[in-house]
Amino acid sequence: MNPLGALGLVAALAAGVMTLGWWWQKRHDNAGIVDVLWSACVGGSAVLLAVLGDGAVPARIALAVLGGLWGARLALHLWHRVRSEPEDGRYRYLREHWHGHQGKFFLFFMAQALLVLLFALPFAAAARSPVDTAWPWIVLAVAIWIGSVAGEAIADRQLARFRADPANRGRTCREGLWRYSRHPNYFFEWLHWFAYIALAIGSPWAWLSWCGPVVMYVFLRWISGIPYTEAQALRTRGEAYREYQRTTPMLFPWFPKSATKEATR
Repeated sequence: MNPLGALGLVAALAAGVMTLGWWWQKRHDNAGIVDVLWSACVGGSAVLLAVLGDGAVPARIALAVLGGLWGARLALHLWHRVRSEPEDGRYRYLREHWHGHQGKFFLFFMAQALLVLLFALPFAAAARSPVDTAWPWIVLAVAIWIGSVAGEAIADRQLARFRADPANRGRTCREGLWRYSRHPNYFFEWLHWFAYIALAIGSPWAWLSWCGPVVMYVFLRWISGIPYTEAQALRTRGEAYREYQRTTPMLFPWFPKSATKEATR
């Protein structure tokens, strides 16, 4: 299939899935399903574009495996949270702010479908990787993928274990990777997108592969990731979270500052 036609198919399927997701959240009053579906759709787009691509077969197989497994892991992790916990505070805030207006929620879900298409662009580039440059970059892509997905999985597991303990209700997780970054899961999620830059080396669309880390950083840093998450944390944990902000790096892991030193500055 023509690469542009394949991207059009991704957009159409994502819109259909997000419409079903909007209907589900309307019935269950839980918009957290949008994160599950976004992850599944982006991972599914990697598999679809790999199958329909015209690049080197080894690179396309790597794309399908890496992108598909990443999406499946993240979607399953998020689904466990959606089905076992109340609606995420970010979406409760939107529900209150919008007074439950379903038209606005529908537009929100459609915006996520557009984001699926945007994040599918690195996959489209990788699916056109030429034969003569495939193998060395596949090895690099796999190494980046293993390190970043393992890091994200560890951060997710540490946070889930912390939240599962009733004694930690209302407290901020500072265990493991969360001691060195306020959002280690976001950091490794961002890092993961560099795997597809490696896979796209030599592709006529290689420049599109940079959409992954660039757009992901913009959204995490300024739009839908960190700002919403930290605003909700400040609403629920107040000064305790402000102290965490003062002493712990926001995204890129580094050693935390001393609370005593920070207080004297």
